[in-house]
Amino acid sequence: MSAGSLVLNSALFKFAFGQEESSTGRVTKRIKGMHDLVVAKGEDPYIMTVKAVETMGGMRKFVKKNSAVLIKPNIGWDRSPEQAANTNPYVVGALVDMCFKAGAKRVNIFDRTCNDTKRCYENSGIEKIAREKSANVFSPDDWNVIKAKFNYESPMEGWPVYRDALECDTFINVPILKHHSLTGLTISMKNLMGICSGDRGMMHFDIGTKLAHLTDFIKPDLTVIDAYRVLTRNGPSGGNLEDVLDMKTIMVSPDPVLCDSYAANLMDRDPLSISYIEQAVKLNLGNADIAKADILTIKT
Repeated sequence: MSAGSLVLNSALFKFAFGQEESSTGRVTKRIKGMHDLVVAKGEDPYIMTVKAVETMGGMRKFVKKNSAVLIKPNIGWDRSPEQAANTNPYVVGALVDMCFKAGAKRVNIFDRTCNDTKRCYENSGIEKIAREKSANVFSPDDWNVIKAKFNYESPMEGWPVYRDALECDTFINVPILKHHSLTGLTISMKNLMGICSGDRGMMHFDIGTKLAHLTDFIKPDLTVIDAYRVLTRNGPSGGNLEDVLDMKTIMVSPDPVLCDSYAANLMDRDPLSISYIEQAVKLNLGNADIAKADILTIKT
């Protein structure tokens, strides 16, 4: 029997008898940046991203030499960058460059897509730009998962999470800000759905609690929100350019709750009206009170 067959048979045995490996999530300490949140305004999404991270204290605050980094964009839809359903590829490209410059040994990028994976990766523009910069862009493996465990009662207990999302030294969450028909908005916590295997439809029940618990489980080290082009209605997939607004804004913070709250405010939404922000505040995962945060806006 080949080694490949042994691995497959082991995976089948674990799947059949419910003996998958479990984890209580990433163990990480939130790194304090130079500010609570940096907001960049400008014309070039690559430059805006670089300047925002530099103003936060630089990527070396978050990425150490010879480390493994996961960059998690939204690549869920078969849409072009102009349609604003996926993260801007130049934002992702800037993060890849900064991670390698900071000394990362490996930069992984993946998403569990809603449309055909090959078309999503190609038409988003993310795969091409990231691979040109030596990032490892791949489709997640539904066999290569770890069951989530919590030290409190959670609807996410036992949910399969891709191992690649956990086995990284630095997790950078880089969503696009857009309208979503179910949750109101897709921002960073909603973007974490793409690291989960399992029944996507079941995630939609009590989704606010699930996403807050998932955020607690993953503990993103850095959140970078792409609001360069924003899908203002008919999300999450969009498709009509008339629904897209040029906001030309990038937000960077170690605090996903603050980042999402500021983004919600940009969309004229009370942050606490977004279920996952409300639930994250209850778990003390971050600050939703923008007025009490150290926020610096820069122009590039």
